Amino acid sequence: MPTHIFPVEATHIMMFARAIGDTNPVYHDAAAAAAGETGGIIAPPTFPQAVAQFDPDYPLRPKPGQPWFGSGKAASGIEGNPATSGGLHAEQHFEYHRHPRPGDVLSVEIRPGKTWEKDSRRAGKLIFRERIAEYRDQRGELVVTARSVAVTTERPVGAD
Repeated sequence: MPTHIFPVEATHIMMFARAIGDTNPVYHDAAAAAAGETGGIIAPPTFPQAVAQFDPDYPLRPKPGQPWFGSGKAASGIEGNPATSGGLHAEQHFEYHRHPRPGDVLSVEIRPGKTWEKDSRRAGKLIFRERIAEYRDQRGELVVTARSVAVTTERPVGAD
């Protein structure tokens, strides 16, 4: 499975915290963070999701010269509805072994986890797939384990 290198920088942490509306000074004020229980700037809890910015194949990022559905009413050239996998993001869990901090260089290895099925009257078989991402620091020590679960349906809801 793919491995991505994820440098953790103080400005990246600050911008991520601003983007999610979290004004806690532990994410941007070095003096306040140093005086508190964390002993310095740390990353917000969902920060590991920012690794997507270091994945050249991240599917939700626009690619120059290619149509992209985007999020606007008339995004960028794909007419109608985008192709869909019939799936959705069902769960996200983060297990912190320690806080990511500025100066860390995380390597992220993504691998498949468990797969299971359930029956649904409306959508047929529901297939759940787990994805596990392990974030290790420059010394190879485990920092965060992220587990996400996606679900796909056997048939679109409402199909007869």
